[in-house]
Amino acid sequence: MAASNSFLSTPLLKPSVSHFAKPLVSIPIFCLYKNMKKKNMHAKASAVAADSSETAILQNDSIETKTTNLNEKTEKLVLPTNDSSGKLLRIRHTCAHVMAMAVQKLYPDAKVTIGPWIDNGFYYDFDIEPLTDKDLKRIKKEMDRIIARNLPLIREEVSRDEAQRRIMAINEPYKMEILESIKEDPITIYHIALGFSEPFLYGSISLPLLYFSPPSYVAPFVIDTKGFGKYLLDFVVSKGEIIVEMNMGRERWGKKIRGSRCNEWWDLCAGPHVETTGNIDRKAVELESVAGAYWRGDEKKPMLQRIYGTAWEDEEQLKAYLHFKEEAKRRDHRRLGQDLDLFSIQEEAGGGLVFWHPKGAIVRNIIEDSWKKIHIERGYDLLYTPHVARADLWKISGHLDFYRENMYDQMNIEEELYQLRPMNCPYHILVYKRKLNSYRDFPIRVAELGTVYRYELSGSLHGLFRVRGFTQDDAHIFCLEDQIKDEIRGVLDLTEEMLLQFGFHKYEVNLSTRPEKAVGGDDIWEKATSALRDALDDKGWSYELDEGGGAFYGPKIDLKIEDALGRKWQCSTIQAISKLKIVEYAHRLELLGCLYHLSPFAHPKLPVVDFNLPQRFDMTYVDSNSEKKRPIMIHRAVLGSLERFFGVLIEHYVGDFPLWLSPIQARVLPVTDIQLEYCNEVRNKLKANSIRAEVCHGERLPKLIRNAEKQKIPLMAVVGPKEVEMQTVTVRSRFGGELGTMMLDDFISRIKSATENRTSF
Repeated sequence: MAASNSFLSTPLLKPSVSHFAKPLVSIPIFCLYKNMKKKNMHAKASAVAADSSETAILQNDSIETKTTNLNEKTEKLVLPTNDSSGKLLRIRHTCAHVMAMAVQKLYPDAKVTIGPWIDNGFYYDFDIEPLTDKDLKRIKKEMDRIIARNLPLIREEVSRDEAQRRIMAINEPYKMEILESIKEDPITIYHIALGFSEPFLYGSISLPLLYFSPPSYVAPFVIDTKGFGKYLLDFVVSKGEIIVEMNMGRERWGKKIRGSRCNEWWDLCAGPHVETTGNIDRKAVELESVAGAYWRGDEKKPMLQRIYGTAWEDEEQLKAYLHFKEEAKRRDHRRLGQDLDLFSIQEEAGGGLVFWHPKGAIVRNIIEDSWKKIHIERGYDLLYTPHVARADLWKISGHLDFYRENMYDQMNIEEELYQLRPMNCPYHILVYKRKLNSYRDFPIRVAELGTVYRYELSGSLHGLFRVRGFTQDDAHIFCLEDQIKDEIRGVLDLTEEMLLQFGFHKYEVNLSTRPEKAVGGDDIWEKATSALRDALDDKGWSYELDEGGGAFYGPKIDLKIEDALGRKWQCSTIQAISKLKIVEYAHRLELLGCLYHLSPFAHPKLPVVDFNLPQRFDMTYVDSNSEKKRPIMIHRAVLGSLERFFGVLIEHYVGDFPLWLSPIQARVLPVTDIQLEYCNEVRNKLKANSIRAEVCHGERLPKLIRNAEKQKIPLMAVVGPKEVEMQTVTVRSRFGGELGTMMLDDFISRIKSATENRTSF
């Protein structure tokens, strides 16, 4: 979903943990702050830094800071979204049509499929020979010509038979398939430049082509008759006829005419669109890329050419977006992961399978240690469970019925079928069921860093963000009804503590309530929803209420975090349920209750109260009256996928991890190899104090320093003859420059203190 405008316009706060000697550059998504002369706008764009008294300028991949007058007026441009601007959504949708029209003008044999608007623009899929960047330039020029002609967009409703006849006439097989999937009648078509070719003559007035828009009435306009004066013409459209009325003073003259259509391009479409192509600013439109995409997302169907474009209300908005896009490119975790030697995807092993390199593994180990420490302190028991299980377990959970297409093939072991796990929930339930539990045992909290495996199409894989094997920080809480509120509040506190450690302190929170079709009675739904609401109120977090947006098995809280670019990383509950065709199967309430786990991108997942799985697995406890009852089950994950979270961290920090999180905290550099022995002693002493350090030599000192900075090493300890003699090091910070000479013990003490307190050196 597109982000709300109010959220995007909120400036970033200063991180609670920083290793920067200079201010951390803060570039909110879709925000462009201008305090430079317009003549310089093409060369650089500015962004508000963490402190309002300083402005950070991003230029040529380097960061410069300068002090500005607090009283200087700063103009702030906040880009609209599809949700906040109906005009923008219509522009983008129309741009998709204009692009398709342009493509078919240039490539008459191209077949069209679908062309929706998306968060930052639009795309359209074509059955056509592979396109190049040169082709995109040709298409954009043709789009500009169509926009300049100010052609109207006309909505028309036709019968299904008529739509089928027209599609067959132009030989568009994909459109025929789309038509078959449309269940509602009549069929809606949008035309670009629909008109009537029969001339309309009155006196010396000649209208060789009448355009009309929108469907039933066109605002009157003035025609100069050149000798007969100026008259007001009204055009009314009705069932293929145009009624033309001329207002001549007090009299009205009318004539009904019928003409032949002169379509330029049309598409099956429900809208909405702008009134004419002239409502689009061609300088605010750009074609971005072309990629392959399977028809209907099915790898067994034809590979299409998908052209992506972006469109905005004006040129200034496009510039702001392109500035953001360049910054996002600079932060791309795939490039940084390779440059900093953090991880890789080895094609010899298979796509979507992550190899954590030594430096990346260090960061992961720090994340895991922190995660375990917090969970143990908050009363969770840690689990380790198998990566495979008998297929029967996934029948009980419902996966084999509704999720088989995203699971790997089963393995036959000694005449029994086994299955790689797509999630951890059933395993935790089996641990719960190993013994009979009493109401006195609750709450029971279990947590696991469990690796799961899900089949994804090769074309959908994307770095660490979409993979086939990943580790989730799964946890489940089994509790009584009157414990829900306190447990949810505990989860919120744990989430805040965990995310704050990594510099994430801005959230967007949604509380989703009971949908129309759901399991469980009204009473338990009300209790669970009230518990979630009360926990949020107690926490003091503002939230949006999503009425009817809960899962069928229980209400839920969705939390989205914002990174340094202002991008939001959100739960994917809705996406996962959609993938499982929840609408189609909603009447069959045996769907498993932990569907929220089914998306590999979920990050993070806050509490989901589940009334369904306890029943499917016949989970019970003994209450105070010695009667068996079903417990409440709460699903939650704070980080989601460790792989995805690591990717987010890389992009959030641009690979410049804080000192406490950096895989190499200090690099020892000799002026010459003569000092190498002492350098090794320094490194060994640093390591003995749990400081991650290494020695690098064999180059001239300036190059050693440059290499360390490129590798984003926070601290450098330079050693020359004097340092050897005095048993000291000269410290250089990546951001602070020269920090002077220190005794080795003082250097170690300062690093340990900064690491423990998670502050800058």
